[in-house]
Amino acid sequence: MAISAAEVKRLRDATGVGMMDCKKALQETDGDFDAAVELLRKKGQKVAAKRADKEASEGLVTAKVSDDGATGAIVEVNCETDFVARNEEFQSFVDQLADIILAEQPADEDTLESLPFADGKSVGEKVVQLTGKIGEKIEIGRFDVVKSDGGSVISYIHPGSRLAVLVDVHGNGDAADAGRDIAMQVAALNPIAATVDGVDEDVKEKEKEIARENARNEGKPDHIIERIAEGKLDRFFKDNVLVEQPFVKDSSKTVREVLDEANIDISTYVRYALGE
Repeated sequence: MAISAAEVKRLRDATGVGMMDCKKALQETDGDFDAAVELLRKKGQKVAAKRADKEASEGLVTAKVSDDGATGAIVEVNCETDFVARNEEFQSFVDQLADIILAEQPADEDTLESLPFADGKSVGEKVVQLTGKIGEKIEIGRFDVVKSDGGSVISYIHPGSRLAVLVDVHGNGDAADAGRDIAMQVAALNPIAATVDGVDEDVKEKEKEIARENARNEGKPDHIIERIAEGKLDRFFKDNVLVEQPFVKDSSKTVREVLDEANIDISTYVRYALGE
């Protein structure tokens, strides 16, 4: 029988078991939820089921880049406590998982969980095994793959592995040093977009409307309110758009000026902060 994605997700949420295993269990039990839970438990996945209602808000974030610099992978893996996040086996799992994502570039979590892990188990099976061994809920929070079109992907991992960034830069200059500086900028100031064009129009209009309302409340004449709103929007861009921001290592320059001096540009970036 056909098993819906919603049914698989419900079983996963209830048990903490990987999506592929949940789908198989539902298929084997003709969609009977309770029977599927029992089947998973009989297969030795009791600990994962017991931990499923726990909050996994700790963990690690890491990033990897291919040897040729053309591709980068970033992943967040969650656990319940910082103590487990410092566990060597947990850290090794996260590191190996990043390698798998980089090599295989899975399209979604289902695909990732079905991929083989180093010890012969699937990624999903390894998550369940590690949950049982460590005794805490462990889950893959999210992941992304960045593929550069003729440029270079640069990574930055903040000490403690709770924050990581990938940036895709291109141009004829020295991408390595400048790219790392830009990645650190993204980590520190958390821009909402790389360029003004990347800011959602709804966000722009919201900021302008706030500025208009503030100007009206201050009794500003109607004929200058729009000019005030445009000025406030420019200030918003300087605070929140990457290339418009002051450079963290030298605030006398903007990030755009740093990129121009290095003869490179930025195509995109991905920033993961643990728990966001």
